[in-house]
Amino acid sequence: MGLLQRLFGNTSDKEIKRINPIIKQIESYDQAMQALSDAELAAKTDEFKRRLAEGETLDDILPEAYAVVREATDRVLHTKHFHVQLIGGVVLHQGRIAEMKTGEGKTQVALLPAYLNALEGKGVHVVTVNDYLASRDAEWMGQVHRFLGLTVGCILNDMDNDARREAYNCDITYGTNNEFGFDYLRDNMVVYKEKMVQRGLHYAIIDEVDSVLIDEARTPLIISGRSSKSTSLYQQADLLASRLKKGRVIGDQSKLAMIMQEEVQEEGDFIVDEKEKSCSLTAEGVRKAEQYFKKDNLGDPENAEILHHINTALKAHYLMARDKDYVVKDDQIIIVDEFTGRLMPGRRYSDGLHQAIEAKEKVEVKRESRTLATITFQNYFNKYEKKAGMTGTAKTEEGEFQDIYSMDVVEIPTNRPVIRKDHPDVVFKTKKEKYLAAIDDIIESHAKGQPVLVGTITIEDSELVSAMLKRRGIPHNVLNAKFHEREAEIVALAGQKGAVTIATNMAGRGTDIKLGEGVAALGGLKIIGTERHEARRIDNQLRGRSGRQGDPGESRFYISMEDDLMRIFGGDRMKNLLETMRLPEGQPISDKTLSGAIERSQKRVEENNFGIRKRLLEYDRVMNDQRELIYEQRQQVLEGQNLRPTIMKMLEDVVHYYVTDMTKESEFSGDWNLQHFNDEIRRIIPFREPIVIPPEEQDKISPEDFESRILDAAIAMYEQKEEELAPPERMREIERVLMLQAVDQHWTEHIDIMDQMRQGIGLQAYGQKNPLDEYRMVSYDMFEELSMNIQEDTLKLLYHVHVAQNQEVERKEVAKDISTNRGDDQTRARKPVKRVTVKVGRNDPCPCGSGLKYKNCHGKNQG
Repeated sequence: MGLLQRLFGNTSDKEIKRINPIIKQIESYDQAMQALSDAELAAKTDEFKRRLAEGETLDDILPEAYAVVREATDRVLHTKHFHVQLIGGVVLHQGRIAEMKTGEGKTQVALLPAYLNALEGKGVHVVTVNDYLASRDAEWMGQVHRFLGLTVGCILNDMDNDARREAYNCDITYGTNNEFGFDYLRDNMVVYKEKMVQRGLHYAIIDEVDSVLIDEARTPLIISGRSSKSTSLYQQADLLASRLKKGRVIGDQSKLAMIMQEEVQEEGDFIVDEKEKSCSLTAEGVRKAEQYFKKDNLGDPENAEILHHINTALKAHYLMARDKDYVVKDDQIIIVDEFTGRLMPGRRYSDGLHQAIEAKEKVEVKRESRTLATITFQNYFNKYEKKAGMTGTAKTEEGEFQDIYSMDVVEIPTNRPVIRKDHPDVVFKTKKEKYLAAIDDIIESHAKGQPVLVGTITIEDSELVSAMLKRRGIPHNVLNAKFHEREAEIVALAGQKGAVTIATNMAGRGTDIKLGEGVAALGGLKIIGTERHEARRIDNQLRGRSGRQGDPGESRFYISMEDDLMRIFGGDRMKNLLETMRLPEGQPISDKTLSGAIERSQKRVEENNFGIRKRLLEYDRVMNDQRELIYEQRQQVLEGQNLRPTIMKMLEDVVHYYVTDMTKESEFSGDWNLQHFNDEIRRIIPFREPIVIPPEEQDKISPEDFESRILDAAIAMYEQKEEELAPPERMREIERVLMLQAVDQHWTEHIDIMDQMRQGIGLQAYGQKNPLDEYRMVSYDMFEELSMNIQEDTLKLLYHVHVAQNQEVERKEVAKDISTNRGDDQTRARKPVKRVTVKVGRNDPCPCGSGLKYKNCHGKNQG
């Protein structure tokens, strides 16, 4: 227990003491609610709405409203909220995270705050992790809301816009985090307000909040359109990658060695860094690549695309594993969600990684996409006026929830004490020994009828365990991304006598495992983990499938020193310990040092991942501010506002900019470069004749007078265009159409440029500058340029527009051929937008942004 906890006690206990008086109020209404007829109970909804309209707050009506939901749930679902579930309901209404153990009825808890907040009529979004849970909960829990007179909708992947709009217009809407996020992006790409589907982001209740806001926060949501680039370079890079020899770094790789600029010896053609999830060419690899592509210097900026394709091909071969990161199904690459083990059809890795995997697996390589709109989950969910979450495992990440989402975690006590036995880990030297020991444990439990749930991290591991059990004649079910169709059925039966179920990661999450008859006497459900996950939460989630609602159960993890977590993050001390312990094959390693080392390894990975997510958010916050301004501008257009004042302001800004640019050196008109001014201004405003200043006025005219004359002439020309395109309503619609066109075109280009700039900005650190500060400054300048380009293009289009007789003015989508995908969270080799002159060590990354070391790039011909 930490010092603060010893001094001040458990924070959650204090919060629950504060909430308990509210719970007593809710329970005090019990008899009164039971006395009401069904119609009288349902009529309470209109009564609450009236009271809110008269000035009462949600907090004022909470006790009685929760009592109504509690009674309605008892009548409709024949289950009544426990005392602890009411506590969870209050915590969720307060915009916090309720940590409730598996089997405590989180889904039913969400009924309470969903009903209360829906009374305001602004909509409540209940966010789940997959379509199955969304549709199940909308139907199952929706019965209670419908009984009380509220409407319930559900957003599913295959729904059209009309069905989505209808679902969002309901009082309570169920759906997945991906669907809510993509609908937000799509709404900000439509050209008519009527095509929008969402009606604002009021209150969100996020189920499995740690999965949504932590695990999936590193990969942004991306809507993309097809690019015109050829795909042949992917096959060429794949062929080269398959011929290159994997190498290693020889000697000291310590930070001290890097600081002292000591020469790092490398062998082979490329180095794979599993910790950083990156691949880099060695000097020999660079030479072979230059020979293969017939290039003199692979590090030159014009070869950046080739180098990027080589690095991506190497990543596809050596960091992306089939049946772990993706599966090949019907000649397509389908991503496997690393946190749930589920297939993600329709999603694609970004920045060419998906195409590189397609080339590797010899399936059709589809064209690379161009980003049209993107947002991170951090920024999307922070747009809600209020949000709350529930999960069985959040306390280990409370710091991140507070830092990024301003949400604290309250641990809700269980309805009955947890009596599950969590046995110490069993650690072996090799994977072979680990699996043999785990199989023996499964067989021993199966022989006495005790059900076993085996948790694996990858599909490949689940199939290995399955093959070993088949060889021993043990009947079992396998639940992984390849066999997800029977997910709920398999998980629900996992607690029956004699059942053996193998599941990847948290597949089946959200479905309770109930014990069959006589199973409790056999020790309950036994959990066997075949590997520790990078995050302690995921291990706790697996354990939490057993011992629900006071049931007996047990759990044990089998680990080997060859597991990825131990091999990559275990550290030298662990390896040295093993070398000194000469154990016979099959004997587990029992040492207190190991238990601590395993947890330290997990903490190290968690801290590293938190750092990545925080950096992603810091950079995306810059983009988010710009996104807000652009989307606000689009919304004004969609709302059908009269844009003429905006157009006039644009005209003033553009004329002022070019007049100021011409006159900033001298106020004397004889010094002004009128030829350059004419070239620039007439490109936007088509004055029939070049602008000249008569000789007799050259001594008299000031920059302000000159600007005023140009602006008057420009406005007169615009008024002529308005007469030409009469009636006025037609011109107003043309303004909206052309402004949307300019905004969308330049915004999509800006997203791409910002992404490239961000990939190269890290090199500013070599110039003793903070990359994030530099990114903020450069992005500000780029946004100013974006705004100017939008203004100029809008005016240019308006001055040059011609509408044929009887032609309808129609708005067009920015891109019809669009797709939604989750972005790749890995770093990418890109040419930087801005460079700095710095002193570079031979082992440092080359400042050109190639991703190569300086000695293998621009420094290879220098001593």
